[in-house]
Amino acid sequence: MLIKKSALPFLFILLYGSGFVFTEYGLANASPMAFLAIRFFIAFWILLLIAVAFKVPWPKNTKEFIHIAIAGILTVGTFSIGVYLSLFYGVSASLSALVIALQPIIVALLAWKFLNEEKNNKIILGLLLGFIGVFFVIYQKIDNLELSIGILYSFIALLGLSIGNLYQKKFCLHMNLFSGGAIQTLSSTLLVIPFLYFEDIRVVWNGDFILALMYMSIGVSIGALSLLYIMIKKADVSKVSSIFYLVPLSAVFISYILFNVKIDLVTMLGIIIVLFAIVLINKKTKKENNENSNFG
Repeated sequence: MLIKKSALPFLFILLYGSGFVFTEYGLANASPMAFLAIRFFIAFWILLLIAVAFKVPWPKNTKEFIHIAIAGILTVGTFSIGVYLSLFYGVSASLSALVIALQPIIVALLAWKFLNEEKNNKIILGLLLGFIGVFFVIYQKIDNLELSIGILYSFIALLGLSIGNLYQKKFCLHMNLFSGGAIQTLSSTLLVIPFLYFEDIRVVWNGDFILALMYMSIGVSIGALSLLYIMIKKADVSKVSSIFYLVPLSAVFISYILFNVKIDLVTMLGIIIVLFAIVLINKKTKKENNENSNFG
């Protein structure tokens, strides 16, 4: 493998965190579902062409095809619809990313219940700390109904991603990244299409929108999701999810570097709390598995 396994979490955090920023950037020139439908459609054709060109394996039967499609509808479609509508309703990229950082709590609880992953008191404490850090920020930020609706959409995105990751781990471990990715982006495109009926479709084809669209189509829909699926395949899904605590930090950093967005002290305090939480979550791995890192 060209990229060392230890670098996968870092690359994923960078791509995924910046995805929130570029989504917010692109929404200045397009309505949310139109932006999302075009993004998925582009990613689908790129993945399909790669799959055909390299003659990669496709699902062996209809059941496997359906499992991959369902995982995509949850992890890609539901998550992205929630995030795009959240940002459209005025939630900042950093705050939306911070809500998604609650994913380890939901995934760990569900993984212990349905995937028989091991429980650990330090992991539980770390997850609770992360939960407190996120809600500290949300409590400080909500001051109007529209923002509250946006936060609700962030939680819908959170549920889609969390359940989707578990579904991916349980039913799609042998999915090819290119053929499976094509199926998942196509199923997500079909999920988005009905939502177009309910919005005032708007797309301004300028340089800013094209930059955001290409980054989200290639960098996130293909790059970040491929890294996520590789990590899910090679580690407990609850441990993979713990790196989502670093996504808001990436979003804040990229916002500041690229678009000079002011760093919010309340958000940074919440991020510090969840960073401490991720240290607790990963401490067990270092003690019991010195010969292996979480992802290799």
